[in-house]
Amino acid sequence: MSFANLHQHGNLFVNYLKVRREVFIDMKGWELPQSEGMEFDQYDTPLSRWVVIHEYGRILAGMRLTPTTAQCGQYTYMLRDAQRGLLDNIPADVLFVEAPCRDDIWEATRLFVAPSVDGKRRLLVQKILLEYMAASARALGAEAVIGIVPAVFSRWMKRIGMTATPLGPEMNIAGDRTQAALMNVVQPYKDRQQPALRHSA
Repeated sequence: MSFANLHQHGNLFVNYLKVRREVFIDMKGWELPQSEGMEFDQYDTPLSRWVVIHEYGRILAGMRLTPTTAQCGQYTYMLRDAQRGLLDNIPADVLFVEAPCRDDIWEATRLFVAPSVDGKRRLLVQKILLEYMAASARALGAEAVIGIVPAVFSRWMKRIGMTATPLGPEMNIAGDRTQAALMNVVQPYKDRQQPALRHSA
């Protein structure tokens, strides 16, 4: 979804933001902006896109894609802004390298599988979400997606047939063991060299 086509999807975007609130505020206890039962932040702008997996309107999973070239006021995208010291809840040393600003790399944030999805379906829904993340990113001209993933991402990604390269140290963010990674979306099921990134000075 994009701001340009939200009207074609009825209440899907509103319901997606409501489930985001359930996951990240109610369950995880993150301190995030909320209003009328919806969670949102400064990166939910017309620059971003949203991938939502649903079943007859019931939200199963979702995520947000933001270009690493984004600029909205003082903000760009989450990992770069963290590195610039603009975000209190993500350490500035989240990346080993300088945060990219490239048309062929987008950032993925707010990945979740809804708590209503039972254990037997969670892996399948997670796989479908990442497949559509990769397809959506490719359609936007991306070769890779950068984002914060579970620290066990190597095993996690392998289970769903995708590959990723670590880009930062393991860290605890709001109670979750996480790590920044660069995910291949051009050939997500094959080992392929990722776009080269510059190391920070």
